[in-house]
Parts: sequence; C-alpha cells; structure tokens
Amino acid sequence: MDAPSLIYINKLSNGDAVFSKKLITVMKAEFPIEKRLYNKNISLKRFKLAAENVHKIKHKISILSFEKGYMLATQHEENLTDNNNSLEQKFEEVLNTITKYLNLI
Repeated sequence: MDAPSLIYINKLSNGDAVFSKKLITVMKAEFPIEKRLYNKNISLKRFKLAAENVHKIKHKISILSFEKGYMLATQHEENLTDNNNSLEQKFEEVLNTITKYLNLI
C-alpha cells in the first residue's frame, strides 16, 4: 500500500507555509473525531452511518495523496451502504496509517 504524503497540500498551498500549516492543523483536529465516530458506528453495526463517516474521511485521505487508501475507502463506503463490512480490517489499517502520519507531521 502506498503512504500518505503532503504532495497535494504542497501543490494546493503553492509555497504558502501558513496556509499549509492551517490545513494540516484542521486535518489533525478533525480526523480523530471522524475516526472515533466511524468506529462507534461500526461497533454498533450502523453501517449506513459508518458509510457516511467513511465518505467524510475519504476527503482527508485524498488530501493526503493516499491513493490506494482512497480506493479502499471508496469500496468500503459502497460495501457499507449494502450492509457489508468485509473491508473493515483493511480500512482500519488505512486509518491507523493516517493516524501515525498525522502524529509525525
């Protein structure tokens, strides 16, 4: 699996370090909340709500240029809408990878 990076954030900020830092700060604040909500809905088997959580998380995955993580999230979101959580473990790996990355940057 590929890994998260700041490629897209750097392109978006066009060298503006203040903007880049603000975007990263927002990601660091919002991601853990969205991850907890997703985990809560998964544990309660509220798959349709979990799919909505994945949809929001997907945007952060995309911003972090994490292409394979994004593709997995897209499939997981679709599966959850069909009450299928077969990709739960793999998606958890994506979430853990992002968590570790956000803690490093």
